[in-house]
Amino acid sequence: MEYRDAGVDVEKGRAFVDRIRNLVASTTRPGVLGSFGGFSGLFELPAGYHQPVLVSGTDGVGTKLKLAHSLNQHDTVGIDLVAMCVNDVLTCGAEPLFFLDYLATGHLEPEQLTQVVEGITKGCRLAGCALLGGETAEMPGFYQVGEYDLAGFCVGVVEKSLLLDGSQVQIGDVAIGLASQGIHSNGFSLVRKIISDRGLNLSDCPASFEGQSLGNRLLTPTQIYVKPILNARQAGLTIHGMAHITGGGLPENLPRCLGQAQSVQIDAAAWTVPPVFEWLKQEGNVSLSGMFNTFNMGIGFVVLVPPAQVNLALQHFAAENIAAFAIGEVITGSGEVVGIPE
Repeated sequence: MEYRDAGVDVEKGRAFVDRIRNLVASTTRPGVLGSFGGFSGLFELPAGYHQPVLVSGTDGVGTKLKLAHSLNQHDTVGIDLVAMCVNDVLTCGAEPLFFLDYLATGHLEPEQLTQVVEGITKGCRLAGCALLGGETAEMPGFYQVGEYDLAGFCVGVVEKSLLLDGSQVQIGDVAIGLASQGIHSNGFSLVRKIISDRGLNLSDCPASFEGQSLGNRLLTPTQIYVKPILNARQAGLTIHGMAHITGGGLPENLPRCLGQAQSVQIDAAAWTVPPVFEWLKQEGNVSLSGMFNTFNMGIGFVVLVPPAQVNLALQHFAAENIAAFAIGEVITGSGEVVGIPE
């Protein structure tokens, strides 16, 4: 017997690595050392830092992958994978430097997985970080035919004096909400249950989706906020805190960037909730509070700025083609978000 008889094709694996070599090379940036294909990735710390602090983050895409498998559409979930990691690293002010991916499947399908890596490299280019390395694991019998799983890992750097840790946040700071591109990569277990219970088809085109199919709307990738945020800080915008709005929505994630004895009062009427969320609420008969405690509801990232810089912030993000809204302010409290609709 040979390894191929057990379901692992080593030659196909080597061919896949060769196939993605140019994709990986497209993400290179200053600091990358060595060549593609080694046992580890090498990266040199950028010059100019006095007290560099390394910041790391890891995440996956979750059950959104089930929709990609069902639709046989794999070119967006790689962007999600990168976004979930780099947006987290960004919240303390760090610039993402490099990214690693782990891709596991029962049977290696080169065309399918090349699409996934194309998405990963696109996400890395959008974030300005290098795809420094990764692992592709072929594990027969562990995954269903045609299915795969993804995990990502990112490292960034920030000057210690510029690190955001909650201590900079002040009472009266204004919360600027940056628009999401849709559901992003959280809450898909509930999304899939709604679709299953209602007997819906991913090719359906709900009236509020303006001709776009349900499947395509749900697979819209997570917005990557790295360059607009870093550009804002370099342009002189004072940011006291940042939150990536992921699973648990605003109530769970916004308090994570606050200091002691602080809360946030939000005005849920300050932005228009995208139609996909209203559609999910109606189809699933989900309460409004349940929606806000599960999904981002149209706000994918929040920055806290001094009141005097609100207009500057709104103008900056408009120039970066990201809709932004003044959605609330920091108040005295015990770490809660006040104003979530019931």
